[in-house]
Amino acid sequence: MWNTTLARCEGEATLDLTGVSQLRLEPEVAFCMSATPPANAWLEEPFSCVDWLASSFKVVQSHCLGWKFNAAQAVADGALHAHLLVGKPTPVSQIAGSGADLDKLLAQTHLKLYRGHELIDTGVGSNVLDGPLHALLHFVHELATCPEAPSLQAGSIVTTGTWTDAWPVREGETWHYETNTPFASLQVAFR
Repeated sequence: MWNTTLARCEGEATLDLTGVSQLRLEPEVAFCMSATPPANAWLEEPFSCVDWLASSFKVVQSHCLGWKFNAAQAVADGALHAHLLVGKPTPVSQIAGSGADLDKLLAQTHLKLYRGHELIDTGVGSNVLDGPLHALLHFVHELATCPEAPSLQAGSIVTTGTWTDAWPVREGETWHYETNTPFASLQVAFR
């Protein structure tokens, strides 16, 4: 992810499709870190290092025809990243009081993904490595095994994986998702 492909929005975003290839949309949750979690962390340490959470959409692309590629091609294609849209932040303290509580809440959270008013897909937080907080914890552990990798810092934004299938998008469409959690929903229009 690059600073030129990250967009912070207060619930609604518009994304220009110029210069992107075979876009797909992934509904996710984003964490913003307030501190660096320890390398040997368990659920409470990453939780205590999270400042806020937000609805997010990762917009992925592929330059390989029909989304047919191997791992090396995906890396060469910039890990399929096109854009990350991050919605309105909600302080983690307004969502849960502990890592165990946040883990349970997010793992059990249901998501409905809409194109316009049409329900396209549903997902649940446990689709992401048993829950988004587990995905964050896994990322912290993997970073620790890479001696040259920078650690997470205050202000780092981490996405944790899609809760549904990645859906193709087209110009003129508007997508949004809803959850049964206290963080705000997010909508994106493609132009």
